[in-house]
Amino acid sequence: MLQFKKIKTIYFAAITLIAGMVVSAESVMAQNDAAKETYRPQYHFSPKAHWMNDPNGMVYLNGKYHLFFQYNPGGTTWGPMHWGHAISTDLLHWKEQPIALYPDSLGMIFSGSAVVDVNNTAGFGKNTLVAIYTYHNQKIEDAKTGLHQYQGIAYSKDEGKTWKKYESNPVLPNPGIWDFRDPKVNWNEESKQWVMTLATKQSVTFYGSKDLKSWKRLSEFGNNLGAHGGVWECPDLFSLVYNGVKKWVLLVSINPGGPNGGSATQYFIGNFDGKTFTPENTATRWIDYGADNYAGVTFAGTGNRRVFMGWMNNWQYANQVPTQSWRGANTLPRELRLSKIGKTLSLASVPVKELSKIVQPSMVLNNLKGKRSYNLSSKIQRLNSRYMLELTTSNNTSFAIKFGNKEGDELIAGYDKKTNTIYVDRRKAGKVYFEKSFARKALAPRISSSKQLSLKIFVDAASLELFADNGLTVQTNVFFPNAPLNQLSIEAGQPITIKQLKISGISATNE
Repeated sequence: MLQFKKIKTIYFAAITLIAGMVVSAESVMAQNDAAKETYRPQYHFSPKAHWMNDPNGMVYLNGKYHLFFQYNPGGTTWGPMHWGHAISTDLLHWKEQPIALYPDSLGMIFSGSAVVDVNNTAGFGKNTLVAIYTYHNQKIEDAKTGLHQYQGIAYSKDEGKTWKKYESNPVLPNPGIWDFRDPKVNWNEESKQWVMTLATKQSVTFYGSKDLKSWKRLSEFGNNLGAHGGVWECPDLFSLVYNGVKKWVLLVSINPGGPNGGSATQYFIGNFDGKTFTPENTATRWIDYGADNYAGVTFAGTGNRRVFMGWMNNWQYANQVPTQSWRGANTLPRELRLSKIGKTLSLASVPVKELSKIVQPSMVLNNLKGKRSYNLSSKIQRLNSRYMLELTTSNNTSFAIKFGNKEGDELIAGYDKKTNTIYVDRRKAGKVYFEKSFARKALAPRISSSKQLSLKIFVDAASLELFADNGLTVQTNVFFPNAPLNQLSIEAGQPITIKQLKISGISATNE
């Protein structure tokens, strides 16, 4: 019996040791997984794994928003491009789908758009989903002929689940332009045809088609207008109504040459007669002055509502950002509107109304005055680095909103009265040395002339999106702190009066 008890004791000790080793191993694995997800956005779309860049083919169909995107399933840096796919019913909760489009003998699948062919103009069937995209043929590029990019189409009769490529691709061969890509197609009611807005080196060329298969050149825009620090990419042409008058907006992404270095998206407002775009204002203007909003376009199929999303990254360091299992995320979806300042129309962008579904009850403080500093750290401790801060004040003094942690990381957003600029400074916001240009202070002009300044700031695990004056001035910037930024304060050089301050938690939408 004594020998049996000894064996039993040894047995249970071994079981306990093994169990402890399993628990320890699981704990280590969990810690490793958590480390890999350190900078994972909690209410922005990002792929579960691998590399993502430009949003593609964004379209609304039968109650679902479809987001396609440039995707490399083989790694976390740019590589052979596919179209990834995700679906949402509210622009916030995204469910990733199987890859939609794969490279083939014609080349990789670069950026493009998607439309619902309501009237069966292409002959694939009524209400068929048609994707229009750029083929990039590496072998032809290596031959230096300049003919390596051309446009193809594919169609889906089951709402994007499966796709068939058109057997007579390409539908728009390359006429001899090195950069010939990123087709954004919309139906133009004035000319009763599909209009393709295509990036052509450092201009935009418009093409027309009755059937999405045969395309005719209409006009060209932009050779001597706007910013030309880099190649033009990912254009989008759409209409917005202001005071009952239809105006046309042309978005053009550029890389490099942005207002704060690297990638950015400029816009023009004017008129389009079905063939030619004529701008009303030729000044260089940007939809977002931050470092990290690029290649954004709008959803098709949303009627008079124009919903925009961009890639929350910058080509200067996109392949080097310190995430591990994935790279790339999207900005918040934004509704685009026209706003008039004096005699000039400007493009404003505001977070979509659907965000109210995930914004939790807010803490509200009114009429704060008489102080130069307000410590708000206790108000955000339980919000897990996911919250919205809203602030309304006069524009009579400079101030800084500081986001920090005990490690000494500091991200600053603020207003400089002397220069009338809004800025985001991430030079000390944690990991900044993985690429020489990342540590920067991004500046943006305050466009509004109102005596009252309003800011709406969205903070996620590794991003800050700032909307000033109802979206007239916008900044999007990513950052990579060494620990969550759980400290918050507002500081000014002289006593500042804050009319109202709101802090609202935001629920995570990742599955």
